[in-house]
Amino acid sequence: MHNFRKLQIWIDGMNLVDDIYNATDKFPKHELFGLASQMQRSATSVPSNIAEGSGKSSNKDFARFLSISVGSLFELETQVLIAERRGYIDSSQSQDLQNKIIRLEKMINTFKEKLDPSSMPPQVFL
Repeated sequence: MHNFRKLQIWIDGMNLVDDIYNATDKFPKHELFGLASQMQRSATSVPSNIAEGSGKSSNKDFARFLSISVGSLFELETQVLIAERRGYIDSSQSQDLQNKIIRLEKMINTFKEKLDPSSMPPQVFL
């Protein structure tokens, strides 16, 4: 078991949640239960799954929860792009959020690979 509170991926995930809540606070009222809510849930899912996975008895189980966190980050990245296209956030804020999301995706995947090397798919080069 891992102490999730000491994991940099969890700390960065929590910071990303704050960033997303700050961004969505400025969305139009009609998005309160739409895109804003979905972005908040996606962001919250990231550190939540890291924390839940850290309590599992095997690294393989933990790696599965880390995969869920990465999936939530992919979802969030798409939602940030939608928010930018809709004019709810500007391109600078969108780029900043995307950079943080991509950085965290890489960090989680690196951590996951160290936990359970067999959980990583083979590299595909295009």
